Amino acid sequence: MHSPLPPLSDAARAVADLKAHGFAVLAPDALSALCDVAIADLQSLRTDWDALPPDGYLRDGGRYRRRRHACYVQHGDQLVAAARRAHWQSEDYNALHGGMHRWFDPVAAATAAAPVWTTLIAGLGAVFGQVRARRPWYVEAHQFRIDTTDGIGRPTPEGAHRDGVDFVAVLLVAREGIKGGETRVFDADGPSGQRFTLTRPWSALLLDDHRVIHESTPIQPVDGAGHRDTLVLTYRSGAFQGED
Repeated sequence: MHSPLPPLSDAARAVADLKAHGFAVLAPDALSALCDVAIADLQSLRTDWDALPPDGYLRDGGRYRRRRHACYVQHGDQLVAAARRAHWQSEDYNALHGGMHRWFDPVAAATAAAPVWTTLIAGLGAVFGQVRARRPWYVEAHQFRIDTTDGIGRPTPEGAHRDGVDFVAVLLVAREGIKGGETRVFDADGPSGQRFTLTRPWSALLLDDHRVIHESTPIQPVDGAGHRDTLVLTYRSGAFQGED
């Protein structure tokens, strides 16, 4: 069974669709227009995902996830790097890994210094600020590679979930030699939902974390090894998780 095509929003409709539905899906050109970034500049970051270190905190015993992490505080259009900190989530939001202080390797200095990196993060923060004006944003950036080292890779081993923040952006960086990895978004308080597969590099899923839950299905190799690379950005008002 083929996954339906993503229900795309153009740049002009993204905020309205987020308000109406709790999520919006952007094609690369819409992301480019909305955040004033060039896709070619984003593509220049792609090789960074080849150097991600293993995630040593997987409680399911898997070896299929690699990642790096960075934190920022956004005041208006100004994005300021925060001191390195552990990633922490409540067990209410992550039954598998909640309650753990997970110290991931930081995003590479060259990546963090790239103008397109900070412009993208601040641009999405400005979008979310039009939906719910709660600033400053406390932002966490996660570079993920899910691979098929174990024969199967799980983008969301915790299952369908919320992240315990205000907004989430999931950006597809690459899909290589895999099948699966379908995105599923459900109303947090109702039965309705959508499923689709992001296939184009730098397409993006924007989520109102108060209104929807989300997951991605496992990936399997098509022929030999494969992987799925994403950039996940979370925006939370008031404080980082674990600080309030």
